[in-house]
Amino acid sequence: MQCNLFNLKGRVAVITGGSKGLGKAMARGLAECGADIMINSRSEGELKVAAAEIGEGLDVKVEYRVVDMLDRAATDAFAADTLETTGKVDILINNAGTNAPQAIDEIDDETWDRVMELNLTSIMRLTRAFVPGMKERSWGRIIHISSVLGVGSKPGRNVYSATKAGLIGLAKASALDLGPHGITVNCIGPGPFLTDLPMSLLDDKQKKEFSDRTALQRWGNPPELAGPAIMLASDAGSYITGEILLVDGGAFARAL
Repeated sequence: MQCNLFNLKGRVAVITGGSKGLGKAMARGLAECGADIMINSRSEGELKVAAAEIGEGLDVKVEYRVVDMLDRAATDAFAADTLETTGKVDILINNAGTNAPQAIDEIDDETWDRVMELNLTSIMRLTRAFVPGMKERSWGRIIHISSVLGVGSKPGRNVYSATKAGLIGLAKASALDLGPHGITVNCIGPGPFLTDLPMSLLDDKQKKEFSDRTALQRWGNPPELAGPAIMLASDAGSYITGEILLVDGGAFARAL
């Protein structure tokens, strides 16, 4: 019986930014539990490789689409195309995002608008597009990938932290809207994970500072985020909504 709690056979899951890193790891995890998968990113080459790896050895459908989610029309078209292709969306994991560190007095409008569009606005638009079908079926799982920097921060992370904190507020409000329809809405707040984005922004000293901050004294590996995503996407998480689950290796266990 317990294994059935995580059974996603017959479900369709959309994972944005699913061509690599955390998105790809979560997509593979959901596929292993039986879900059909739709991923997107801006790179067709990465998507093609990722789709093959996500579905390898599994009896599931894995589709992909090239989408620039900074383009609102493209985001909306992706939602419509996904519904036409898959017939429904049961699980939405809003994972695509970016970071552009700037001190508060150095933020330029272009950076603010670009990060807000990808990290927050595109997520609202996809969620808005897929919710009606979830309501009709009285079942849905929406997971926003926030960050530990949505509940705390570091110098220069103004725009990123603002968007990731915004996702937490969005999830709480949406959970109240959608709870009566059998739909849960939650955030996952990853800590330091070995993905391209932090590796490209941090120097060796900063990377060590992040690992030293955790209780486990190391960075997380992307597959370690699959378990929390599966729980929140399945019947195992049916009574969890409006929450943020920190997956940070114990970083927030440290007071000082």
